Amino acid sequence: MTGLTHLDDDGRARMVDVGDKATTKRVATATATFTTRPDVIALVQADGLPKADVIATARIAGIAGAKRTSELIPLCHQLALSSVSLDFAFTEDSIVITATAKTTGQTGVEMEALTAASIAGLTLHDMVKAVDPASVLGDIRLLGKSGGKRGNWTPEASEPIEAPVARTVRPRTAAVIVASTAGAAGTREDLTGPHISAWLSEHDYAVDAVTVVSDADVHLAITAALDAAPAVLITTGGTGLSPSDRTPEATQPHLHRELPGISEAIRTLGSTKTPTAALSRGLAGVSGGTVVVNLPGSTGGVKDGLAVLGGLLDHLVAQIAGGGAHE
Repeated sequence: MTGLTHLDDDGRARMVDVGDKATTKRVATATATFTTRPDVIALVQADGLPKADVIATARIAGIAGAKRTSELIPLCHQLALSSVSLDFAFTEDSIVITATAKTTGQTGVEMEALTAASIAGLTLHDMVKAVDPASVLGDIRLLGKSGGKRGNWTPEASEPIEAPVARTVRPRTAAVIVASTAGAAGTREDLTGPHISAWLSEHDYAVDAVTVVSDADVHLAITAALDAAPAVLITTGGTGLSPSDRTPEATQPHLHRELPGISEAIRTLGSTKTPTAALSRGLAGVSGGTVVVNLPGSTGGVKDGLAVLGGLLDHLVAQIAGGGAHE
């Protein structure tokens, strides 16, 4: 698209007519970063500010903001939102807000997700201004969207990636991608990639390569790996909530069939040992005949993921290839 849809032929503002658009499931995720002092972060986490329940209040405010987006932004359509969720991740001096909005309708929910993240961040500022009036809300941006005529979009792709057609994969082959900025820079030894590669070899898969890339380049690595048509692609790292974690966003546009049961099984197994495993956003699915699975970046998370795959992978690969039992 090269034109501005909210302008008519005379350059005047207009509300786009979406009446003839298809009704589809729409999802959008946005983020914002609230930066403050480390001592304020500690107060928020300890619920020690004069205005209590800081995160709970910001979450409710974000949801309320999403629901009123059409009142705040003049040319937005009123939407029947089916879901609005907000997550908050802490760093030493910031709170990273991630907002996801969903609907089934004729137009997208990008503005609702962006509004939710923004209003949640402004509420955080209101809650901490007594102790840090210099706090900053910034980096408000769309992380990705799906649904509608243009399908999936992420910042890594200026154009949406079309759903891949089924292709003939190379049997019993695999690729491994490690998303680790420190590993790619050589400042941290990667242990997860070799572990996955060894596991695949033990299960009679020939591994093309173990590719270690920065979080910013993981989308390029996934595209290149899928172009080589392996039967299996396993990634590790970049599935958390930090601003640099981009693996699920880089993976999702390539999937034409998702396998949520695998992702949930990995999270469930990990949560029995480490509660934070529930925060993993890793995906699993099929891309043009290739099984794609995102594993966490920790060695424990990788072991849990491979334990789940151990009982599924061969059966899954066989079914995708047109064989395998259906019991």
